[in-house]
Amino acid sequence: MARIVIPGVARLKDWVGKEVAVTDWLAVSQERIDAFADATEDHQWIHVDRERAAKESPYGTTVAHGFLTLSLLPHLLREAVEIQGVRLGINYGLNRVRFTGPVPAGSRVRARFRLAAAEDIEGGVQATWDVTVEREGETKPVLVAEWITRRYE
Repeated sequence: MARIVIPGVARLKDWVGKEVAVTDWLAVSQERIDAFADATEDHQWIHVDRERAAKESPYGTTVAHGFLTLSLLPHLLREAVEIQGVRLGINYGLNRVRFTGPVPAGSRVRARFRLAAAEDIEGGVQATWDVTVEREGETKPVLVAEWITRRYE
């Protein structure tokens, strides 16, 4: 997928109401899930115990943490969209998040970023993104969120 280039934070406003990018597919391996479990101390069996998950999970395998999927948003946005002239970017928060489907180990996901709003702030722009994360081969998304970022010049 071609990376979208936006020539400066002020030009974000040109994209309000539009889908800005759809990312490439990203693999969610068991190794990535295990590393996230280690980083967050969330070792619930449905994420890390392959044998138990194969027997007891409704998915027949381990699944990624919802927060792992959420934590991939900055990477996915950065891979798909370049905003030129940005000195600093921060995650400002989320207005809503729903984990709407499982991400089994070995799945691939991608994100769709639609810019819902772009507001001037001192030294930059606050962007509100409507994000949908899809799992390859599924029609139902695995995550929907309204994510707020700030970009400073």
